[in-house]
Amino acid sequence: MIGSLKGNVAYLATDYCIIDTAGGVGYRVFMPAAHLAQLALGASVRVHVHTAVREDAITLYGFLSQEYYDMFQLLLGVSGVGPKLALGVLSAVKPEAFYLAVQSRDMKVLTKLPGIGKKTAERLLLELKDKVGGISGEVGADFTESVAAGGSGAVAEAMEALVSLGYTNSEIMPVLKQISNVETLKGEEILRQALKLFAKR
Repeated sequence: MIGSLKGNVAYLATDYCIIDTAGGVGYRVFMPAAHLAQLALGASVRVHVHTAVREDAITLYGFLSQEYYDMFQLLLGVSGVGPKLALGVLSAVKPEAFYLAVQSRDMKVLTKLPGIGKKTAERLLLELKDKVGGISGEVGADFTESVAAGGSGAVAEAMEALVSLGYTNSEIMPVLKQISNVETLKGEEILRQALKLFAKR
């Protein structure tokens, strides 16, 4: 199986590029939109590759960072999610935002992703809930899990108020993390500070 490719970008399309290697072989590699946007014709590039083998085709999926490659592998582990769907998700959302949506059980964010309906979103939450916490330590898994489970009554109250104002859980979580001693404050104070932080964005 091909694990990585190093070469020059010979062709750029909307959903794939062709990478010419030193051996003279050009490989067609499907990539997330954000990664393709970073490439330029003739540029030297090294990509992490997932090789998908089917009876009628061998398809390469490439990623400029280990983080995106890891999320792609994680998505493929979910029943009913194939390479094309996983690539579509990675073209629409950054890994940290996706992990946060899963941790905070944010169906609103997940069902907005291409190809993800309610049933698939529920399957993602069910099958990834125990895997995402360890991967995405940087988003504050312990805090997120405690708040997602209800947190203190005041935190839950503030979250409910923010949701009613149109904010999603994945937008709210990072803001709540910025509030000092959030779990000891009253709901009104949490709401006031959160709105203040949102206004600065």
